Amino acid sequence: MPHSLTAGDPAPAFSLPDEAGGSRSLADFAGKKLVLYFYPQDNTPTCTQEAIDFNRLKGAFQKAETEIVGISPDPLKSHSKFKTKHALDLTLLSDEQRAVLEAYGVWKEKVMFGNRYMGVERTTFLIDAQGKIAQVWNKVRIKGHAEAVLQAAEALG
Repeated sequence: MPHSLTAGDPAPAFSLPDEAGGSRSLADFAGKKLVLYFYPQDNTPTCTQEAIDFNRLKGAFQKAETEIVGISPDPLKSHSKFKTKHALDLTLLSDEQRAVLEAYGVWKEKVMFGNRYMGVERTTFLIDAQGKIAQVWNKVRIKGHAEAVLQAAEALG
């Protein structure tokens, strides 16, 4: 099991399919800052709010030269419907094999109503233009989260 990634660690490389039929990799974002947010499931209330919040601030992130990418284990068809339903202009990647979720240490044992199961722990990584992790938000609470990530991206210069 990989150790928890922290600021200063190199961001693990990835290449995953996107809902537009292409694929995106960490290398695609070289020279730019990247918000990589991992979320459990499309169309659930908290995940929907998180995506809407990031989408609402997309222009401000672009001014800060920062791209936003969401990753979940949902299939591409689910991502496509999710984006259309909520008019999201975000890149969403599908990690059905969970290799990237595991590389970033966000595929974890969770407990709900006394039942243990494996799932995505909502986590956001801010990656700098050199591909190093600048900041990590673990067990994200949604209220004010996108704004906090934007402030960190702006402060990163």
